[in-house]
Amino acid sequence: MTVSARRTIRRNAFLALILAGLCWGIGFPLGKLALRATDPAHMVLLRFAVAAIAALPFVLGRAARALFRSPAVLLAGLLYALGFLVQFEGLARVSVTLAALLVGAMPALIAVSARLLGERTTAASWAGVAAATAGAALIAGDPGGAGTLAGVLLSLASLLLFLGWFYALKRAPTIAAPMAMPSATIVVAAITILPIAVAMHGMPRLDIGAVAWAGIIGQGLLSTTLATAAWQYGASRVGSASAGVFINIEPLIGALLGVAVFGDRLTWALATGGLLIVAGSLAVVLGEDHHHDAPPTVA
Repeated sequence: MTVSARRTIRRNAFLALILAGLCWGIGFPLGKLALRATDPAHMVLLRFAVAAIAALPFVLGRAARALFRSPAVLLAGLLYALGFLVQFEGLARVSVTLAALLVGAMPALIAVSARLLGERTTAASWAGVAAATAGAALIAGDPGGAGTLAGVLLSLASLLLFLGWFYALKRAPTIAAPMAMPSATIVVAAITILPIAVAMHGMPRLDIGAVAWAGIIGQGLLSTTLATAAWQYGASRVGSASAGVFINIEPLIGALLGVAVFGDRLTWALATGGLLIVAGSLAVVLGEDHHHDAPPTVA
């Protein structure tokens, strides 16, 4: 592959990762709109029902159907579903801004887990991990009017589930159709969520109003189907360290929308903790040894 072709692949991958971060970022305010009319489990169920309908045409081919026999794909879908269920149970108890900023701890979690799995981690990365951890602890210790401790802990717990999803995807098989893998993950997640949501709250109400449906449909199409596909495309073509920096787009967008649209109040603990999380996460990613990045692929 020529140098020009590699640069094109990386550029397209970075654009896809930016798109994923933007779409995930608007998922918090869209979710808050839906939560005004329904509970978190039903909202996540309806969100993934919309996403699964959009994804279904991409899993009808023989090669795509074979993905449902892969333990890694099934595990990824399961963890993706549980991650969103826990995350939005947390969002129901905290502000949009607080929930979004806590996601900024994700690159630090990736760095720690990568080290435990034997990947090289630099001193700068560990400094970033310490800063991001301190930021999350500061927010959890003093959420102020932005939410409850239970909401913070649920939001942080969801990150561990998403971390499992991140590594499960790395072990999933690849096929030529680019939309097959994210679509299969979404369908598995939707099937996983259905019995959990029904067991918790019964069948969901559908007469929840136009605003709530707009939030759910926006989440389903943008923050789930499009974001998942864009992340899968981009993350499979650059190394984990390079992809990780784009996770920080999500908390920045979510926090900005929380303050601008929902009137969330920025306390000193929230602002300082958020800055520590974002700055620490950037240090983690930028401090990684990019010579060990996985080479771009076109699978």
